[in-house]
Amino acid sequence: MSDSEAGPVTLSVTRNVRRGREADFEAWAATLNRAARDFPGHLGIGVLRPPGGSGGPYTMVVRFASYRELRSWQESRVRAELLEQGRELIEGQPTEQLAGLEFWFTPPASPTLRQPPRWKMAALTVLALYPLNLLLNVLLSPLLSSWPLALRLLLLAVLVVVVMTYAVMPMVTRVFRSWLSPGGAG
Repeated sequence: MSDSEAGPVTLSVTRNVRRGREADFEAWAATLNRAARDFPGHLGIGVLRPPGGSGGPYTMVVRFASYRELRSWQESRVRAELLEQGRELIEGQPTEQLAGLEFWFTPPASPTLRQPPRWKMAALTVLALYPLNLLLNVLLSPLLSSWPLALRLLLLAVLVVVVMTYAVMPMVTRVFRSWLSPGGAG
């Protein structure tokens, strides 16, 4: 992802907490989360705890308005110092990854990262994806008929993901905001 790319970005970081240090990790994570909130572009943080409260990995999900703002947080002195302070609480190396398609469903102004039920995400994805895919196929198939199937599918996949990410899903999530919110109908 380049610095110039705009739009929200979600990063998940999974850490294995040393047994018996869960309470210390929770306090440390709260400090880390408070520090992240002070950075420009911060949109929210969520912590996914292991079932039963111990004996498994913790996943912290952080969301920023752009990749550049996320990178600013990741490269900050404040974060580096806090990560060093928490090093003794963690076993092994954390794993980091930019989140998948679920970022389509997190409202940009959301103070937390609660996702709607998966069935609602699936329903809205189909509702948005089907007409877009149909439209692109109708418009582009005559132009691409001589292309090999693999290249046609690659081009269509790239177009669908870009249009869904930057145009369709932001509009769909705004339109269906109340239905997607916790306690929404359904």
